[in-house]
Amino acid sequence: MKAVVVGCGVMGRTHAMCYQKMTDVELVGVCDSNFPLAEELANSTGTQAFESFDEMMTKIKPDVVSVTLPTYLHKTFVVKAADYGSHLICEKPIAHTLQDAREMIEHCEKKGVRLFVGHVLRYFPAYAEMKEKIKVDMIGIVEKANTRRAVAFPESSWYRDSDKGGNVIFDLMIHDIDYLRWVLGEVKTIQCIMRRTEKLEYATSTLRFENGATANLEAYWGAPGSYLNVAEVIGSQGKVRFDSTDSPVDENHVESYTDNPYYCELKNFVDCIRDDSEALVTTSDAYKAIEIALAGMESARAGKAVIL
Repeated sequence: MKAVVVGCGVMGRTHAMCYQKMTDVELVGVCDSNFPLAEELANSTGTQAFESFDEMMTKIKPDVVSVTLPTYLHKTFVVKAADYGSHLICEKPIAHTLQDAREMIEHCEKKGVRLFVGHVLRYFPAYAEMKEKIKVDMIGIVEKANTRRAVAFPESSWYRDSDKGGNVIFDLMIHDIDYLRWVLGEVKTIQCIMRRTEKLEYATSTLRFENGATANLEAYWGAPGSYLNVAEVIGSQGKVRFDSTDSPVDENHVESYTDNPYYCELKNFVDCIRDDSEALVTTSDAYKAIEIALAGMESARAGKAVIL
């Protein structure tokens, strides 16, 4: 299977390196409007660099395209790649509006190509293990969940533009939104508070689920200290918990690639294309994640809970 990557930033490099490690996938091209960036990635992965997306698609005719561009560009390149007949692997979030997400999903269905969205948290072994313990009733009836996620403030300027999908709820907290919906089911209401300064963006959200459980989510860009990722789910008979300070994970260390969440995610998507099977993350899941995130943003603006 021939794969290409459009967008050669951090996530583009991650996708390219994972493809390079797969025995049944050939990385045949990388593309970026910043051509030196594409050249650098091509040189490190032994493939071709392109500045023009159309040139790459016409020349290579890939089976699958990884779209690892800023959120506001997802729709444009997903639609273009689908028109060329390629399957799509798009980084999360799927789009920055529900309308764009719907149109992307419908266009791919019309063109007969598969669309996958990279909500990678489902592929982290510790998170998958927590879900399995909850599924087999090890902690009883789930009553509460808490998550906390903190990283450095993103360097790219588009992250400061909410109209392009750039904010701490939509790009960071959405990891935990998707995971908790996967574990606990549909969200009934969300109430959110946001704060933004020049060097920090913070959000806290309370989610109430249809099954009666409640979850408190925190997300920081620019919080002091190193990367932090904590999740716990509390039930009537116990709890499950993950703390990155106890179990550090180098997400981009692909020398041990079979344990790398991004490798596992991309391999799942590639296998689904080959087998025509359902992925761990569906387009409906991706749509629901941005629906909840957008409701959180609306809640922060309105100062009250939003019903989904």
